[in-house]
Amino acid sequence: MLAIFHKAFAHPPEELNSPASHRGPKKPKLPEETLSDFISTHDPINTFSMSFGQAAVLAYVRPEPANPLNQLLFCGNDDIYCLFKGSLDNLCGLLKQYGLSKSTNEAMLVIEAYRTLRDRGPYPADQVIKDLEGCFGFVIYDSKTGTVFTALGSDGGMKLYWGIALDGSVVISDDLEVIKAGCAKSFAPFPAGFMFHSEGGLMSFEHPMNQVKAMPRVDSQGVICGANFNVDKFSRINSMPRTGSAANWSQWDTHMNEAA
Repeated sequence: MLAIFHKAFAHPPEELNSPASHRGPKKPKLPEETLSDFISTHDPINTFSMSFGQAAVLAYVRPEPANPLNQLLFCGNDDIYCLFKGSLDNLCGLLKQYGLSKSTNEAMLVIEAYRTLRDRGPYPADQVIKDLEGCFGFVIYDSKTGTVFTALGSDGGMKLYWGIALDGSVVISDDLEVIKAGCAKSFAPFPAGFMFHSEGGLMSFEHPMNQVKAMPRVDSQGVICGANFNVDKFSRINSMPRTGSAANWSQWDTHMNEAA
């Protein structure tokens, strides 16, 4: 799967961008070049992409044969779109919790969970993601608000990568070669057990009250390639990242300050 977001709609950590990307022989590509490469290397019958003007593009390749434990799903509802890879062990219980039908798949469930965070707070965002049990990674784009929301399960069974394109756009994919080709040296693995929100930034949903620490990644040639992001166990924060309306933010912050 592939997701690209204009820099105006997603603000990743500065450490992800490596100055070496613009000095070496291999330069990062523009988003349209990365999308073209992604589509051209797969069977067009099984490849799908959706663009949202200059703001975002989502693309995926339908896996063959289908694997229920490592499925790739795409769906949209009410201007919210989700790319989901993996599976949830507790899907049935979550469907009951959210009042959804038995035919609802993981991508549709994640959209409903996101909508709950956006519209119906106060719910701690970390707890909502922590309730998802299984091996998973997902990318949500809310085209109504221009919001990006990404998370990767903590078990390490699923891989996502992210990087910075030539124009500063954020590129997210489960395909490491796509990221390397499109982002040159400005890329890194997306950290397991973390979530990223375009307003709230990167945080660990396993340790939501701890700050995130960036550690430079160095390749075999000694060149910095983005950064690995880990929990700083010795540094705490005072509020939660914001994934709802402005009114819900203050409620979440109050909730977390009381919990702390």
